[in-house]
Amino acid sequence: MGIATETDYVIVGAGIAGLRAAIGLPETARVLVITKEQLGESNTSYAQGGIAVAMSSEDDAAVHLEDTLRAGDGLVNGEAAKVMVDEGPQCVEELLQWGTGFDRHNGKLMFTREAAHSRNRILHANGDATGAEIGRSLLAHARSLKNVTLLEWTTCVDLLVDGDEVVGLTVLDLEGQLHTIHARAVLLASGGAGQVYSDTTNPAVATGDGIAMAFRAGAVISDMEFYQFHPTALSLPGVPRFLLSEALRGEGAYLRNAEGERFMERYHPLLELAPRDVVARAITREGISATGEPLPVYLDMRHVRGLDLSRRFPGIFAFLAQHGLDLGRDLIPVRPAAHYLMGGVQTDVHGKTSLQRLYAAGEAACTGVHGANRLASNSLLEGLVFGARAAEAMCSEMALTARLPVAAHSQTAIENDSKDVLLCLRQTMWQKAGLLRDASGLQEAQAVLKRICTQLPVAGDRSSLELRNLHAIGELIVRSALAREESRGAHYRNDFPSRNDAHFQKHSVVRKGETTIRFEAD
Repeated sequence: MGIATETDYVIVGAGIAGLRAAIGLPETARVLVITKEQLGESNTSYAQGGIAVAMSSEDDAAVHLEDTLRAGDGLVNGEAAKVMVDEGPQCVEELLQWGTGFDRHNGKLMFTREAAHSRNRILHANGDATGAEIGRSLLAHARSLKNVTLLEWTTCVDLLVDGDEVVGLTVLDLEGQLHTIHARAVLLASGGAGQVYSDTTNPAVATGDGIAMAFRAGAVISDMEFYQFHPTALSLPGVPRFLLSEALRGEGAYLRNAEGERFMERYHPLLELAPRDVVARAITREGISATGEPLPVYLDMRHVRGLDLSRRFPGIFAFLAQHGLDLGRDLIPVRPAAHYLMGGVQTDVHGKTSLQRLYAAGEAACTGVHGANRLASNSLLEGLVFGARAAEAMCSEMALTARLPVAAHSQTAIENDSKDVLLCLRQTMWQKAGLLRDASGLQEAQAVLKRICTQLPVAGDRSSLELRNLHAIGELIVRSALAREESRGAHYRNDFPSRNDAHFQKHSVVRKGETTIRFEAD
C-alpha cells in the first residue's frame, strides 16, 4: 500500500495519546497514524506502574489535584491539572468499555498506592504491564475504525510550514523513500526522548522526534530542564536499565546502601515513598563513596509477606529470574535512569501549540500538568485525557490549505560515524546534564554539543534523523538547565541548591532563533 499524499489528520505516534486521539476524530474524516516501529512499540507499552485516577469510593479528584500540585514543586499549571483529574475517570471508564483488563479483586477494581499519592488510586493491569494492556485495547479499537489508517515502519522527517501554519509533514518509508503528506492538522504524540541519556528506561524509539521537529518548525518549547530520573532501574553489567516499578516500593520494598542500611530517613519523612526526584538523588549519593568510587544500592523485598510477588509483578519477576535474581530472596541492585520528560512542545489544555494546525499530546507535549516533577502514574492519564481533548480541537480545522508548503528541514552536510557521535552525546548528557548539575558541567556539555554539531551525518536515513533530533533535544535540555539557576523538582543544581520562587516560579520558554531562555508564568 502506498503512502497517501493527502489526508485530513496526521497523528505522529501510536501510544496512548495518539491512539486515543485517532479514536476521537470524526468517522467521516481520513485519519493517518504514523509510527516508526511496529504497532505497540512505544513508551506506553513499557509503562509498568499503572494509571492514576480518582475513581474509588475513598478518593476524590480534588485530592488527586492536591497531590499533583504538591509533587510538581510549585510549577504545575493548575488549569491543566484540574482538567486531567476531573476528566480522567470518564476517560478510564471508556477504556473499560473498550475492553481494557485492569486487575480486580472479587470483581472490583484494585487500587494501589505509589510515591507522593495520599490515596490508593493506581490501577494496574496484569500486575506490572498496565501500559501494554491499555495500548492493546486502544489499538484494537482503532483497528476497528474504517477511517483510521495505521502506518508502521515510517519515520517522520520534518513538518511542512506555511508562515505560522503547519500543513503537513515529510516522512521516510522503510525503503528510504521520502514522501510529502498534506493535512489539515498534525498531532505530535511521539513520546519522550530518554535515548538522549546513556542510562534510560525508555525504549530505543524514544528519540524526541516530535519535539525536535516542532522546534525546527518554530513552535514554542517549554520546561526542557525537567527530566525525571526513575530511582530504581536494574543495575547489572551488560544488562539494559530495566525499570523496577515504583509499585515495588508501594508494596513495601526498602532501599538499602552498600552496608545494608535503610537510608531514606536521612532524606525525607516519607522514606521510600518520597517524591521520585528525592529518592533518585538519595540513591545517587549513597552510591558514591567518600573517594568517589561507585557503591551498590539495593532494592529489598525479602521482608514482604502475604504477597505473591510472581503474580503481582510477573514481568519484573520473570526478567530478574532470567538474570539469576529472585525478587523475594535477593537484594536487587538499582540505580537511577532517565525516565520521563516533563517538558516538550508547549500547548494549551486543548493540545494547541503556538503554530496553527499543529497539536501535541502526551510526553511530547508540555501542558504544565506535571510541573517540575511528575506525580507517579499521572503520565498515562495525561496522554489519555489530552489525546481526547486534542482530537476535539482538531475537528475545528475544517479544510486543507491550498498554499504550497515549505519544509522546515535543515541538514548538516558532513559524513561521520554516527554511532561514535551518538555514544559521545549520550554519555556527555548523562555525566554533565543528568541527575546532579552545575554550571561548569553544563557548559562542558554545551561545548561538546557544539563540537558534535559539526560531526552530524547527512540526515538521509532513520538513524541519522534520530541523531539529529537527539542533538536538538540535548541542546534544549542543557540551555534550559543552565538558565534555571535554582533547584526545583527534577532539576537539581549543586551550585544553586535552593528553590528561588522570586525569579524562577515560571516556565522556561524558547523557540528557534532565540539566543536566550525566557521564563514565563502560566
